[in-house]
Parts: sequence; structure tokens; C-alpha cells
Amino acid sequence: MNAGTGEPSERWRPVIVALANDDARTVFARLVADGGGDPFIGVSPSRRGHVRRQLEAAGIIGEVDGAVVLRPEVFADVLRQGGLARPSGVQRFLRDGRIVQYPSRASDRLELLTWIAAQTLRPGEVVTERVITERLAAYADDSASLRRYLVDAGLVERTSTGSEYALPA
Repeated sequence: MNAGTGEPSERWRPVIVALANDDARTVFARLVADGGGDPFIGVSPSRRGHVRRQLEAAGIIGEVDGAVVLRPEVFADVLRQGGLARPSGVQRFLRDGRIVQYPSRASDRLELLTWIAAQTLRPGEVVTERVITERLAAYADDSASLRRYLVDAGLVERTSTGSEYALPA
């Protein structure tokens, strides 16, 4: 996170850009392998300056006593600054809007099911079993089980005939 703003850090971008460059990856690999000598061997003279500036700007390499050295701490720095926020709430249990796991804690499970019910039905709406099953298929592979979980939790009600579903009044 950027200090003071709470925004995700963009520190990872120059590192990825540099390592996306074939020549920069070759230089990086030579430095990691610690083969000694000039890590730029094989990189055309016209590309050496560009590759070096790119790796230096990313913080991947530096110079010590006239020698190019690897700065592996850049990776720990990027990870520490965190580029991606961790999901919270019901999003912890979803990937691409689909349930990847049901929470083990009852309160989390109820929160997830409440969210699914609100996404699936509007207040006052009554739908057939086929319609609710189709809508729930957007959230889970086993939409019939998800439908039963919603009914068991009291978040969705079956009509007296058992063929239609609605949110509780």
C-alpha cells in the first residue's frame, strides 16, 4: 500500500516490465546463477544501455565497486508493499462470482447465503423451481444443494405446493 493513501502500491509494475524483456531476463538469470563476468554478454551493444536502465529502474540490479550486482531484496519489498487487496466479506468464498468453498463458521455461511438470496430473488418475486435453480447455477455447480441450503437457512421459502420459491415476507 502507498503510505498515507491506502491505495495498492504500483511498485511491482517496473519489476514485471523488466522481467518481461527477454534480454533483461537473460541478464537476471546470469546474475542469479552467479556465473561471474559480464552478465550482458550476448546482449547487443545497442540494447545493453536500455536493458541496464530498465533493470536498475526496477531495482533488480545495482552497481557495487563498478560491478553489476543483483538486488534480490526488491522482490521482498514488492511483496511487503502488497499489490493486491485480500478479499473480505463474502468475496472470500467466491472466485469470479462463483462459490469456491462454503464457510465452516455458521456466521460466515449465513452471510454468504444471505448475499446469494439477495442476488437471486427480489422482494415479492415468486419464481418456479426451474427459474431459481437456473439463477443459482450462476453461483454454484450444485445449484439444487444451494437451493436447499437457502431454504434450510430460512432465507428462501417454498410455496405450499413446493413448486415455487420466494424471499420470506
